[in-house]
Amino acid sequence: MMKATFYLSCFTILLSSFQPTRETPLEPGALLPKSDVSLTDISGKKITLAGAKGNNGLLVIFGSNICPYMQRNEARLQNICQHARKNNIGVVIVNSNEAERGDRESYTAMQQYGARQNFAWYYVVDINAVLANAFDANHIPECFLFDKNSRLAYKGGIDDSPGNPATVKVPLLQNAINELLAGKSVTVNTASSLGCTIKRNL
Repeated sequence: MMKATFYLSCFTILLSSFQPTRETPLEPGALLPKSDVSLTDISGKKITLAGAKGNNGLLVIFGSNICPYMQRNEARLQNICQHARKNNIGVVIVNSNEAERGDRESYTAMQQYGARQNFAWYYVVDINAVLANAFDANHIPECFLFDKNSRLAYKGGIDDSPGNPATVKVPLLQNAINELLAGKSVTVNTASSLGCTIKRNL
């Protein structure tokens, strides 16, 4: 019995050592994390979140080439990203699906997806899910809006119906951006982000 308990303890310790390092969940008002980490965009350009931020802030969205929720939100993503950029808010979509990197989430596949979607904003590879871990992001698409001072103003979904655009009642991210631009406090600064799970390497 003691030997079995010993081996079970060793296995538990070994397993825990392979779990991704999670940071404290970001709360509204938190500073933009990992702002100076070098990231590779699908254009081949190296960027940082700090460098991508516009005069009025930064929108970071955790995305994917293959997630069904991402696909259901493609039109909404286009609209919200265009709205952000028109108002001097930088946009970065982050692909943290490391466990799928050898296939449909490869850098080449990201380039192809970005081209099909006519991305006019950054779409970057998150090596070892460094950003996902720092943001405590777990779903696709999951959105983080930062103000001009790099403080988190909103985190959550694009709206209240990620699975079906026909039943949207509250455009959460749109509202947050508009309030931010108006110099107001964001009324709903945290919301759920139903979607695919980010596939980290164990």
